[in-house]
Amino acid sequence: MAGFCIKLFMYKRILVTLDHSAADDAILHHIESLNPFIKSEVVLLHVADGWAARYHDELQLKDSEEVRQDRAYLEAVAKRLQKKGIKTTHFLAMGDPADEIIKFAKEHQCDLIAMSTHGHRFLSDLIHGATATKVRHQVDIPVLLLKAPKV
Repeated sequence: MAGFCIKLFMYKRILVTLDHSAADDAILHHIESLNPFIKSEVVLLHVADGWAARYHDELQLKDSEEVRQDRAYLEAVAKRLQKKGIKTTHFLAMGDPADEIIKFAKEHQCDLIAMSTHGHRFLSDLIHGATATKVRHQVDIPVLLLKAPKV
């Protein structure tokens, strides 16, 4: 455990991806439990990927209800972490989740990506696990994948 804790100090910016579901609780709880050992900045990122979100900029759409709810969710999670003494910022991206996570991690010089996975099996992995799989294969930084408990 001591070696793991020492390595955590090398992460200056941890990107925590959220999908605005119950699965987020797993990775958030993990990050919160590491708080005494790390002094990293936590950057929360949610990628809205509904139809309105994917074409938001190109069609110059006003924020949809989905986007407004996503923004409110991110703000609430950020406040929760900040109250626990964790330096936290948050961002909402729009488009394909894997592509946006990869781009964001590079542009914001993140040292670690932390994500919850849903723990699907077989065919569902091909569909639902595509984001985590693509991210971990296309970034040059560590990716922490934490399986969310089934509810």
